[in-house]
Amino acid sequence: MREPRYPSDMTDAEWQLIQPLLPVPACQKPTGGHPEAHPRHEIVDGIRYLVDNGIKWRAMPADYPPWRTVYGFARRWAAAGVIGIIRDHLRREIRLASGKTPRAGSAIVDSQSIKASETVGKDTRGWDEAKKINGRKRHLICDNRGLVLLVMVTAANVTDRDAAKELLFRLALIHPEIAIVWADSAYAGKLVPWAKTYLDITIKTVRRPPDAKGFVVLPRRWVVERSWSWIMRARRHCRDHERLPEMSESLITWAAVTLMTRRLTRRKALPATRRDVTPYYLAQAA
Repeated sequence: MREPRYPSDMTDAEWQLIQPLLPVPACQKPTGGHPEAHPRHEIVDGIRYLVDNGIKWRAMPADYPPWRTVYGFARRWAAAGVIGIIRDHLRREIRLASGKTPRAGSAIVDSQSIKASETVGKDTRGWDEAKKINGRKRHLICDNRGLVLLVMVTAANVTDRDAAKELLFRLALIHPEIAIVWADSAYAGKLVPWAKTYLDITIKTVRRPPDAKGFVVLPRRWVVERSWSWIMRARRHCRDHERLPEMSESLITWAAVTLMTRRLTRRKALPATRRDVTPYYLAQAA
């Protein structure tokens, strides 16, 4: 086992939360398979290092497993829905530890246009005329505590209302308990009756006061804005570098998972034998 030396490295307490949620290695299944060459603890640390520091995959430090190995695990876990399972389990644990119900009845939705690197092909990028950004658009749904429920990435020229149909459809499948979704005025219009008719979801828009000047904290919507702030502290997400939108969604979820594991290990006071290397912004999230 490598010696922890980076702020993104997991403590033993965090690994206790993640390990049971990972798939069983092939070598431990009845069908058999080759033993994995590298500990999964180091694989997860490698993914978290990339997300936290914004490096290229090929620039993975030498004390981690080879970048192709780390990328391969990240890609397979994303395709199999493993990262979504981890996210949902940790979110339920945080809500229970806070004295809340494990499932939220309402959510908040928002989008964010972000510039894309040259590695992003023209088939998955676009021009956002409103924000004057050439790149991609991230769509986020979180619960009333700011914990991520769902992430979707599209080209930047896709309007919020068009993307919301697919996003809300996924939300209804994964979280049928959600009855109300708070949003800004960009989600108003025909989307509201469509969501109520086909998904039984009520969309409530939070509008800016007409006489307001400068920055105004809007009810409900400040929660999702804070979630964006937490996610953007991970430097990988200051720009979209992923060729595949699915990988971009996965790495955004990894940033949310890192926040939740740090929050849980502090609240539960789990034993942590490793050196505490929590960055300042993760401490503030708790």
